[in-house]
Amino acid sequence: MAEVLSFEHVSIAYQHRTGRQNILNDVSFTIGEGQALGLVGESGCGKSTVALAAMRYLPRGMLITEGRIQVEGRDTAPLSDAELSKIRGNRIAMVYQDPMSSLNPVMPIGEQLTEVPLLHGETDEKAAFDRAVRMLEEVRLPDAAAMMDRYPHQLSGGQQQRVVIAMALMAEPALLIMDEPTTGLDVTIEAAILALVRDLRAKFGTAILFISHNLGTVARVCDRIGVLYAGRMVETGQISTVFRAPSHPYTRGLLGALPRLKGGRHRGRLRPIEGTITAADRMRVGCAFAPRCSFAVRHECEERPIAMIDMGAGHLARCARLEAVRASAAQDGVAEETTGSANAAAVVLSVRSLSKEYKISSLFGGKKGVVRAVTEVDFDARAGETLAIVGESGCGKSTVARIISGLLDGTSGEVRLGDVDLAKVQVDERPREVRRQVQMVFQNPDSTLNPSHSIGYALMRPLRMLRALATGDAKAEVAKLLAQVRLPAEMAARMPHQLSGGQRQRVAIARALAGNPGLVVADEPVSALDVSVQAAILNLLGELLEQSQLGLVLISHDLALVRHMADHVAVMYLGRVVEYGPVDQVFQPPYHPYTEALLKAAPTPDPDAAPPGAVLDGVMPSPSEIIVGCAFASRCPSRIAGLCDTTPPPIRRFGEHRIACHLDLGGEVQVPVAPGALTGMRSSIS
Repeated sequence: MAEVLSFEHVSIAYQHRTGRQNILNDVSFTIGEGQALGLVGESGCGKSTVALAAMRYLPRGMLITEGRIQVEGRDTAPLSDAELSKIRGNRIAMVYQDPMSSLNPVMPIGEQLTEVPLLHGETDEKAAFDRAVRMLEEVRLPDAAAMMDRYPHQLSGGQQQRVVIAMALMAEPALLIMDEPTTGLDVTIEAAILALVRDLRAKFGTAILFISHNLGTVARVCDRIGVLYAGRMVETGQISTVFRAPSHPYTRGLLGALPRLKGGRHRGRLRPIEGTITAADRMRVGCAFAPRCSFAVRHECEERPIAMIDMGAGHLARCARLEAVRASAAQDGVAEETTGSANAAAVVLSVRSLSKEYKISSLFGGKKGVVRAVTEVDFDARAGETLAIVGESGCGKSTVARIISGLLDGTSGEVRLGDVDLAKVQVDERPREVRRQVQMVFQNPDSTLNPSHSIGYALMRPLRMLRALATGDAKAEVAKLLAQVRLPAEMAARMPHQLSGGQRQRVAIARALAGNPGLVVADEPVSALDVSVQAAILNLLGELLEQSQLGLVLISHDLALVRHMADHVAVMYLGRVVEYGPVDQVFQPPYHPYTEALLKAAPTPDPDAAPPGAVLDGVMPSPSEIIVGCAFASRCPSRIAGLCDTTPPPIRRFGEHRIACHLDLGGEVQVPVAPGALTGMRSSIS
């Protein structure tokens, strides 16, 4: 099999006024035709630098100090800018995490696609147009010809990513580099994109460098894996070999930090890797991972260079203590057993028949309509427990979170916190005591922290505003809050940019806890974090739940995370709750067909797991459409013709577990009360 990309003992350094700093150190790997190599590791390990080096697109000041990079057997180092331009986009193409970074918002999709072959030698515009349409069909976009006239903002996130993949494949490149291509996508869209990548790889024989921190997606797409740490390749081999028998302590740490679809918070804590990557780690003579490794012995691991050791069948690891590591049993994500309360927890928040509607009208006198973002939603959040709300983008879960936190008001229904109906009062109008009781943790901690103020200031402000503490008392409380989220007291003097992403998220959690709230709403709080940092944050949230008895409403599309953290789960689709119940019951049959599709689509770090069969077809209907029957009927693989699309589904009860579905799943059946054409389905779950 011909080699498409080859790194031969490549070292890259950043040249600055005071000297050089190592970025990559002795990195070697190859990718052949039709092969896919998954490159994994924490932020700062050098994954994106490898991608940029393969494209010969390194930032100014960064240079290759040793080794050689070859594309299709050709050394790229001596190539001129003109020669590189012929290779980029033609023989090598790249797909980035954010599709909008590759799409021009003021150009139709068709113009952007046809631009690729026209830049690389195609002279016939009609042939370029026809080729673009065929490529949109290859990436399974409906009505490809009509899609050519649309602008990027008229496409969903999954459709935008498919267009970017089509654009990358227009010139049939030999190498496709994908840098976190599914991060932020819903599990169903992610499953469709990963299936698409597998099919295109098989059809075109394209070599793929797949960069991700999600080991589940790597297991689903790639046949080989490379693990980077502090700029060094520490382990590489076949996916099946490395996942079953990880030999480097860092690889074991990454796999052990993952939440799984089997198990939960009360069954054990995750195993985060203690510490972080530092600049000094890149300069170490011996093992860069030694300061964080429980197997490290100074005279063996830190005093001399460590070479890759070949264990056979293409499995290599860079470890001086390899025999000791392999002799020990690899550990899963459970660090220690924990116990949950056997008593029924007190209800902190009660949501009943909550709906949110927006009236819309055309600027040009068109027909008026109503967008139903949330429809008749009921659930409870309890003290010391986690209620998880899951579903695809646009299902209404973030709208519910914003109503609870006071960023929006509800159109109808109740959100009861004690005697106060939060649905009727936005945050600016809430009394201080109510604002203190409900706090929010956002996906991006930078949206919470002012870059111009210190961490201490960020924590003192809510202490003064919500608890009216004097300056001296507030300073003492800041130290307690930092200790509560496992940060040293000296962090109070630092600015947000001086902290890592995980540290900033811990500060955001501390800020939410500053008012001693009874309820915390966390909207995708760890989706942008590395698996090890994510494990530490999830452990922290679990400890806070047990210690303070606050209630947690968790918004997430990561079902493994939800399985680990949640006590109860509400599954939302098109603004409606279609399934609700204790997490153990929701994650096992009987399922709502939508819940079953989400579980099948969820990636898992299991090399033996078969790819999901058919992912969901179509897209979620517009919330402005009038739904007469089941909201999921248009995409349901088990739809009963003439029933599901015309009649609201009954609620099937299995104790606390409730499913809104026409399928004969058993249980006690409750017919919706006065359903009406506009509400479609009443999810009377309490």
